[in-house]
Amino acid sequence: MELTYYGQSCFLLQAANRNILFDPFITPNELASHVDINAIEADYILVSHGHQDHTADLIALAKRTGALVICSFEIMLWLAKQGVENVHAMNLGGQYSFDFGKVKMVYAAHSNSLPDGTYGGTAAGFVLQCEGKTLYYAGDTALIQEMKLIGELARPDVCLLPIGDNFTMGVEDAVIAAGYLRCKHIIGMHYDTFPPIKIDKDRARGLFKKAGCELSLIDIGSSLTV
Repeated sequence: MELTYYGQSCFLLQAANRNILFDPFITPNELASHVDINAIEADYILVSHGHQDHTADLIALAKRTGALVICSFEIMLWLAKQGVENVHAMNLGGQYSFDFGKVKMVYAAHSNSLPDGTYGGTAAGFVLQCEGKTLYYAGDTALIQEMKLIGELARPDVCLLPIGDNFTMGVEDAVIAAGYLRCKHIIGMHYDTFPPIKIDKDRARGLFKKAGCELSLIDIGSSLTV
């Protein structure tokens, strides 16, 4: 599987001959100004919650690519009003098999509303099983006890965790989360985009290394095999 980072919390996972895009926020992000959004193809778009820094390009990409959007029931209702109807709604604890693998929607401790203020349901993360591996995309979340269950039941091979602090958990809590999740390979997200979430990357890597984990910080526009 190959993972490409487009900044903030936006990734493209290429697995099982499918393009799976997470939380598309690209065009408003100055750090991703070199990314050509029109070159991005998606078969699926997973939406963890409705905040603008996760959905800014959602409608445009969903309409251009025809991707199936996987999200909460409340976001599905909002998308229908925007003319996006190719949507698969889920809720916390639910799992569904798609042609690339299984997706389970899990709890994230975060607020959730759409850009126009519409209620977006409960914020979520996703556990994906594909190509014989398990990937946990945490979305925007605080450190939560539920991560212990994910570690026990899913045993993720790689975890995408927010590390920017202020709006989500920071590096220190993400290190604890890695322990809860029983995962040694962490990919950071939700950092550096705005002044309140800028991090010291060397310090972050050092804290994870001290805990026996590897923290990958992917350059925007670059890819990593997972």
